[in-house]
Amino acid sequence: MGANDNSGPPFRPSVQSLAEDLAMGKLSSFELVTHYLQQITLDDKQGKQINAVLEINPDALFIAESLDVERKIKGVRGAMHGIPVLIKDNIDTGDMMHTSAGSLALKDNYAEDDAFLVAKLRAAGAVVLGKANLTEWANFMAEDMPNGFSSRGGQVLNPYGPGVFDVGGSSSGSAAGVAAGFVPIAVGTETSGSILSPASANHLVGIKPTVGLISRSGIIPISHSQDTAGPIAKTVWDAAFLLSIMAGPDPLDPATLHSMGHSQMDYTQFLTRRDLQGIRLGVPSGPYLEDVRPEKLAIFQQALDLLRSLGAEVIEDVALFAFDDMEMTVLKHEFKSGVNYYLHHHHSVNQVKNLSDVIAFNKKHADVALNFGQSVLIESDETDGTLTSPRYIHARLEDLRRSRSEGIDKMLDHHQLSALLFIGASGSEIAAKAGYPSVTVPAGLTVSGEPVGLTFTGSAFSEPQLLTYAYAFEQAKA
Repeated sequence: MGANDNSGPPFRPSVQSLAEDLAMGKLSSFELVTHYLQQITLDDKQGKQINAVLEINPDALFIAESLDVERKIKGVRGAMHGIPVLIKDNIDTGDMMHTSAGSLALKDNYAEDDAFLVAKLRAAGAVVLGKANLTEWANFMAEDMPNGFSSRGGQVLNPYGPGVFDVGGSSSGSAAGVAAGFVPIAVGTETSGSILSPASANHLVGIKPTVGLISRSGIIPISHSQDTAGPIAKTVWDAAFLLSIMAGPDPLDPATLHSMGHSQMDYTQFLTRRDLQGIRLGVPSGPYLEDVRPEKLAIFQQALDLLRSLGAEVIEDVALFAFDDMEMTVLKHEFKSGVNYYLHHHHSVNQVKNLSDVIAFNKKHADVALNFGQSVLIESDETDGTLTSPRYIHARLEDLRRSRSEGIDKMLDHHQLSALLFIGASGSEIAAKAGYPSVTVPAGLTVSGEPVGLTFTGSAFSEPQLLTYAYAFEQAKA
């Protein structure tokens, strides 16, 4: 594992290959963590200045060494034994790292405990290498906030075109960190497009799971009805592997209790099929494709042709409507309720106990905290915070009806489809409102080198099927 030059995104070994090398003794966890720290040194704050890593775990090397000793004495703790992972900085880690959502108002916030998903990762032997930069407040602060910018961390850049190509958001650092070779795998979160967008923009695989498949406990929230964590990885196998570890019921998260029977499985078992005979895939057009540049559209059409060559029947022009929720009614109501609860229970945030305090802090430190304003925070704070508003309740129920029974489920049933296909994150909003899963996989690069993603979306708990299709596509492109 030598240093990378600056000619493009570096070689990025898969988690699958790293796990094999660790098991065979070709590599130690200490050597692995050392390598990734060196890569971060080269290109995160200097060199290409990707700026994906917000904080390094000060105990990372000690943890790696201890896992090497544990492997020799006791054997393997779990499936991720010795594998480094980057965690988005809106996910609690009960260690010496902060959890800030990229906000200066929360720069001193230390979580008392690991988020449920982080505890599962540690139990599986993962080394939490650091916290990833992100779009501040998971892109729920201001209407004109650039993807990948936070007041605390600055601007994340896309390794495929630093300062040229959009890095995607809000899990920008998680994706850019994997793409830049700073870490083999990362965890992001999504409310509406925040995993799919940066994964697609950085030529990676991203899984936005069914809401409730992964615990929401210990994550700074936007929307309890749409929030979910998910994997961002180099390959479909790696992403499915990480999903298998993070998924599972959490007694403190009611949303996970309806996932029992779906989450206790190894998702990599579905990655065996190389053809798609008998699979029907639908392509919503209209608003989902109308603003796509011709060169990206050509790559998307090539992806459809490849799926056809694998035996899939691709039905184009599926009439799926697109949401136009500029007011974000549900999200603004749920954000205030969720953030107030989170801040009330995190006592290390001095003088910042609710959303109003965050807004006041930002106003007081406007020169550094309000580069792009905070209009979304202010509008959210104007809601009742109790979720009793008839406007909110109506919007929430309408979102479910339109996205599920009148949206994704209706189209799947009407056309007898196995899944829907989108370019990049273009279909993320309707899947997010339904709470349904999506898997994005690299489709190709434009002439200028900009990544284009292909996204498979299905009904609730259809992750096994979506991963099967994404894997077959990935292997055919290899």
